[in-house]
Amino acid sequence: MTPRIPPDRRRLRAALAGPVLWLALCGAPVLALEAVPGSPVGATAAAFPLLAVAVLVRGRWPLVALALPVAPSLAITLDLFTVAYSPALAVFGYLAGVRMPRARPALWCFAGLAAGALPLTAVVGRTVWPWFSFLLTLLINVVLPWLLGRYRRQYAELVRTGWQLAARMERETRAVAERTRLRERTRIAGDMHDSLGHDLALIALRAGALELAPELSAEHRAAAGELRAAAGSATERLAEIIGVLRTDDEGAPRLPAGESVPRLVERARASGMTVTLEQSDDAAGDGLPAMTGHALHRVVQESLTNAAKHAPGAAVRVRITREAEELAVTVTHPARPAGPAPAPVSGGSGLVGLDERVRLAGGALRAGPAPDGGFTVSARLPTSGGTSPAPLRGPETTATGRELAHARQQVRRRLRQTLAVPFALLAALVVLMGLCHLLTPSWTVLERQSYDRLRPGDARSRVESVLPFLALDAPPDGTPPPPPGRSCVYYGVSPDSAAAYELCFAGDRLATKRVARERPRR
Repeated sequence: MTPRIPPDRRRLRAALAGPVLWLALCGAPVLALEAVPGSPVGATAAAFPLLAVAVLVRGRWPLVALALPVAPSLAITLDLFTVAYSPALAVFGYLAGVRMPRARPALWCFAGLAAGALPLTAVVGRTVWPWFSFLLTLLINVVLPWLLGRYRRQYAELVRTGWQLAARMERETRAVAERTRLRERTRIAGDMHDSLGHDLALIALRAGALELAPELSAEHRAAAGELRAAAGSATERLAEIIGVLRTDDEGAPRLPAGESVPRLVERARASGMTVTLEQSDDAAGDGLPAMTGHALHRVVQESLTNAAKHAPGAAVRVRITREAEELAVTVTHPARPAGPAPAPVSGGSGLVGLDERVRLAGGALRAGPAPDGGFTVSARLPTSGGTSPAPLRGPETTATGRELAHARQQVRRRLRQTLAVPFALLAALVVLMGLCHLLTPSWTVLERQSYDRLRPGDARSRVESVLPFLALDAPPDGTPPPPPGRSCVYYGVSPDSAAAYELCFAGDRLATKRVARERPRR
């Protein structure tokens, strides 16, 4: 786990983050002022206060912080790609993705920027091609960092949600296991009641016989009567205590109190199961402690019950051996034979209760799939009395692994979406550029009659009244640059011609006009 940062250090880091970020972003405007010739000084120098305001509002209004560098970037170039503001756009786009819980406001912001840039480039630049450059810059320099920031936010939310859900399932599993252990202890108390009640009943019976024996003195018969009464009272109190411990849906045990493992196996065979018992002579249940005997009976009983539920028709093998001061019991069955699947069974806490039974007896239980696809339950039980219970083990669960796997799947899906969105937008932009490339030549053609009516010295307003709405994005190859103090625009002669009409303006007047032709490359 990530170490916790002290509050003082966290506050200091938050206080220094803003100034450090502002200083880092101011490096690009300084570089633009020194290294980029022709860069507008006013729009570039405005980066210092604008970036300071953007850094201040980045946490509360991330979209405002993102929009502040856009205006001076457009003032420098309609392509939006500038040395001074490109790092700021990427950084604030990423922070907007990290800090904004909803994606819709950011998408509306991007759509508004794209829609607003179209008339701006058409009116100011007299061409639509800078708009495509604007879209490409917006996609790569703003939208892609925003997607990366959003991916990081979703990743953190998914991981946090996965850990919370896993922790809740762990708590629920522990609660179920604890209830199962308590229920198993109640059953153990019931078993003790059966055995102790039987012994107390024998004591009372023998005491009653001594009370009626004529050869004893009256004093001894009175003592025997008191012993018989005490045994009867102890039996009643034991029955009352066990009755309180038993749950409402749990009755008295219906199995014989002294049933042996061979008898249990015989009853399973009589019910139709195929069971093989391998038991050595020194592994008989005679002479075992009461807790060990009950645990041995319960291991075999629970294993046979699970085999009947989950692998009906499979041959079950029960093997009991004695090793030093331990009794080893192993119950295995292969995978379920081919055929219709058994009906779903409820439960799932039987092994937890069995583990508690074996633990209280001082032994250890292991249960899990066998290499051949079946299932194996094995236990090691002490053969001598006075063994303390084994340490309590926490319930084993795969909830955490399942939830983390689910969180990883969600993260992979979000990552695929994060990568797919920019590629889809780029493909749409390429298709749109192709359509525009096919259509714009007819939108930039200046009619010959209109060109002939133009005269040098005409006012710009009169000239623009007869010009097409869009101009060519570039002059023909080999065209010399315009003279100092003049700005030139180019219009097509015909949709399939490489020549273009060149109109150069000096202030608000048309200075020159000519037909510019593409020069062949040498």
